[in-house]
Amino acid sequence: MKPVVALVGRPNVGKSTLFNRLTQTRDAIVADFAGLTRDRHYGNGRLGKHEFIVIDTGGFEPDAGSGIYKEMAKQTRQAVAEADVVIFVVDAREGLSAQDHDIANELRRLGKPCVLAANKAEGMHDGTKLVDFYELGFGDVHGVSAAHGQGMRDLVELALEPLNLPDPDDEADEDDVNKPIKLAVAGRPNVGKSTLINTWLGEERLVAFDMPGTTRDAISVPFERNGQRFELIDTAGLRRKGKVFEAIEKFSVVKTLQAIESANVVLLLLDATQGVTDQDAHIAGYILESGRAVVIAINKWDAVDSYQREQIQRQIETRLPFLKFASLHFISAIKRQGLGPVWQAIAQAHKSATRKMSTPVLTRLLLEAVQFQAPQRGGMFRPKLRYAHQGGMNPPVIIIHGNSLEHVTDAYKRFLEGRFRKEFDLVGTPLRIQFKSSQNPFADKDS
Repeated sequence: MKPVVALVGRPNVGKSTLFNRLTQTRDAIVADFAGLTRDRHYGNGRLGKHEFIVIDTGGFEPDAGSGIYKEMAKQTRQAVAEADVVIFVVDAREGLSAQDHDIANELRRLGKPCVLAANKAEGMHDGTKLVDFYELGFGDVHGVSAAHGQGMRDLVELALEPLNLPDPDDEADEDDVNKPIKLAVAGRPNVGKSTLINTWLGEERLVAFDMPGTTRDAISVPFERNGQRFELIDTAGLRRKGKVFEAIEKFSVVKTLQAIESANVVLLLLDATQGVTDQDAHIAGYILESGRAVVIAINKWDAVDSYQREQIQRQIETRLPFLKFASLHFISAIKRQGLGPVWQAIAQAHKSATRKMSTPVLTRLLLEAVQFQAPQRGGMFRPKLRYAHQGGMNPPVIIIHGNSLEHVTDAYKRFLEGRFRKEFDLVGTPLRIQFKSSQNPFADKDS
């Protein structure tokens, strides 16, 4: 699973700027789950072949007595608990403060590996202004500039170094034929994820317990059905008792993100009694962004009347339109109703996600589509689509080559996607289409 890096520091030291620099985007996932007073932001970062999850936190005031600052401090402690390593951000321009000392003491108490980053250090070549930060007791002080991108690579390398991450290439070389299908059950708290897995297993296998180290690790359970091996991943958050977690919600966002990333298929579980919420839409959006095959199941279907059922179906159409490719099922985990078709959908989604598509067939479909409906002209040129081939699996990727493909509209891209899906019976998996235009040899010459 992806390692988790939390950014911690007092207000206005540049944590969000550093977050945007590490993720190379401002489109962070927002954890706006019920009960959170101030959001934590989650995003994906990458260093070479290694990917990691970054958590941006609000200004940390460990001794805040009440109000919004106390809630922000709780959220920061939760982020630290979820993280594998902490980047403690200080302000090189303003220098060391009493609040920095308070945060340092709190981080030592929480006991996570920590790297000290002095932000806004551009132009400080001699490093004399950074000397005071050694008082915090975290070893070397690493001067960086999030706004200018200085020192980012070295900082991330230092943060990830103690985690001894495996080489992604080594993991990819494992025999995929005999590997079990990783199935993650994702959803909001209390929608019945653990109940569903316990029903599948026929025993009370998943319970909440306060063993150290379980705070950030998703529960993985081996399972076999009709000769097919599965690895069931339950993303229900575990509550760890103690001062760190008092009054903190039991749902761990990181746990769900990691489980989705590591899964082959994700079962998105919704609650019929509560409808489709913003939280459901956020989780669904991350599943789509991750490219995972997905099956949607509405749990507690037996507990709602016909009017509520109609409302839920409308909500799915309006709030989750980007998951139209996923099959929809209505179940009751506790009464074991509707579970058979779910397994069939999971198998179909995995088969679709790993489908092999030959170049001749893809090219034939492409040319037939162009003959049926040519793409719109863009400026002086009409896009010319010449041939297509498969560029990856899980999710399937189709690469189309031609000329002036930058003018292909989103509507025409959806038209092509529909043709490919129908031919290869792709259900339950995202399909990504990429365009590669041939270079015009006369583009740089004067007319």
